[in-house]
Amino acid sequence: MLTVSRPTIRSDLSLLVMLDYIAAKPKVGYFLGEKAEKKESDSYVLRDIKVGEVQGMPVVVDVKTTVQDAVVTLFLENIGSLIVTDEEGKLAGVISRKDLLKVTLGNPNASSMPVSMVMTRQPNIVTITPEESVLEAARKMIHHQVDSLPVVSCPDVSSESECRIVGRITKTTIIKLLLDKVDQD
Repeated sequence: MLTVSRPTIRSDLSLLVMLDYIAAKPKVGYFLGEKAEKKESDSYVLRDIKVGEVQGMPVVVDVKTTVQDAVVTLFLENIGSLIVTDEEGKLAGVISRKDLLKVTLGNPNASSMPVSMVMTRQPNIVTITPEESVLEAARKMIHHQVDSLPVVSCPDVSSESECRIVGRITKTTIIKLLLDKVDQD
């Protein structure tokens, strides 16, 4: 298939055998070595772990919470965004540091304003379920350029307005997961 002769690639194959990326047996041929099998298994770390296994506790505020209280909560909890829920505890929105900064700069009345006027609302909120993989969470974060995702449980998949908050996953959580895996090896 490569349109090259065996002697042409034999030196390359012998180097890969010495480095333990492939192994060779007479009358059997070449197959994956220990290093190649290990690297292949490492790539599945994020794919095999579910969000529900590593999610953190959500930091939630009510839609009637003032911007000032939201800023205080943000700093006390040392996080980048807050999850906003309605009176029934269902997902209403997300408010980030950037949202709060935009509304407070040059606005003396911002401190008494409710977060419902500044938050990002559905359908612009990116969420994830506990059954999805951490790899999918990482993909969503990178694609939508967000630092965290609310983890939601929805009884009816077609209705996002009925979703309940069960946790949150952040970029920091994913990085810690990867560091733990490297430390184990």
